[in-house]
Amino acid sequence: MRVAINLLTENPEAPSGAHWCWTRVVPEMAKRLEYDEELHLLVSPRSRHLYPADGPNVFHITYPWSNERRIPRTVSEHVYTPVRLPLSHIDIFATLMAPIVRVPRSVVMHMKTMHAFTTPDSITPLVRAYRRMSYPRSVRVADAIVVNSESLRSEVEHYLNVDARKLRLVYEAIDHDLFKPGDADAARARVASYGVTRPFALFVSTLWPYKNCDGLLRAWALAGEELAGRQLVVVGRGDADYVAGLRSLAIDLGIAADVLFTGGIPLEDTVPFYQAADVLVYPSFNETFGLPILEAMACGCPVVTSDTSSMPEVAAGAAILSNPKEPASIARAIVDALGAGRDQLRDKGIRRAGEFTWGAMAASTLDVYREVAEHRRHRRAI
Repeated sequence: MRVAINLLTENPEAPSGAHWCWTRVVPEMAKRLEYDEELHLLVSPRSRHLYPADGPNVFHITYPWSNERRIPRTVSEHVYTPVRLPLSHIDIFATLMAPIVRVPRSVVMHMKTMHAFTTPDSITPLVRAYRRMSYPRSVRVADAIVVNSESLRSEVEHYLNVDARKLRLVYEAIDHDLFKPGDADAARARVASYGVTRPFALFVSTLWPYKNCDGLLRAWALAGEELAGRQLVVVGRGDADYVAGLRSLAIDLGIAADVLFTGGIPLEDTVPFYQAADVLVYPSFNETFGLPILEAMACGCPVVTSDTSSMPEVAAGAAILSNPKEPASIARAIVDALGAGRDQLRDKGIRRAGEFTWGAMAASTLDVYREVAEHRRHRRAI
């Protein structure tokens, strides 16, 4: 079995969470390969260093571009792939989108989001149109479709004409070497350099409207005296106009002095924020997974999140849920999380986060590839 994994959708100048995931999962898969199994990583000259070929059965296939040049990269994926993969005798192509030109190989589609349908304003019109055009064709030609939550499975089935028998659930994971409990006093000293001066509640996410930071601000204002003496720390970057609107809303609500916007920070720098925070509040309207929930839990930070889409599934009783459409519900949940049951909530979260490991994700992903490879061998034998 030879599997080609498409890693070209990452911009090497600004790697995303997907890059972080693959750099951890590929080495774990490499440990589990049988003697006749190989992984071939699709990289560009500029992204090759991000994905070392760890292990004797891991190789590179070099394309001209990755996502630092999105349009040439996309074109090359569609027209070069059907020519290039047969040269390496690839059996399975693991990718986000199936090429327009038919690939004479089995395709495993890794679905990460359905934002083009569920939260269309969170992506640009060109990307939205491309995904809406490509997803129906991709799910039709794919031999298997990997989804990261039952919630995403439901969305795929709702918006796309898909054979449900193709869908395979593989939960994502977090890096437990990075995200773990730590000394709270040391963590508070580290986050002080960002302007954190008081006990605080934390929000971590890219600042898109569907992440509902404005709802959190309204909830903070409603909680009033019950949160007196605390800061609300917002970690994440976003569209300049939207962030300016959030700052204006904080002023209008009379809470600007209590709200700190740090902007975007490196992933590893979020760890002391989780370790020092009294609670993470993640009131998103829609998530296909919601990694910050598990990152916070793994660091020993209690979590308040939404009662919709994947968030109850990920939290699994280890977080306090609220209605993201009702600031009063979010406010009550924050106050409850800071109450007498905080330590119990913290312990539940640590146990829940411990279930999501790179090893488990790698093993489940390999199982999907092996299943598809077996079906491919069976078809060829007929």
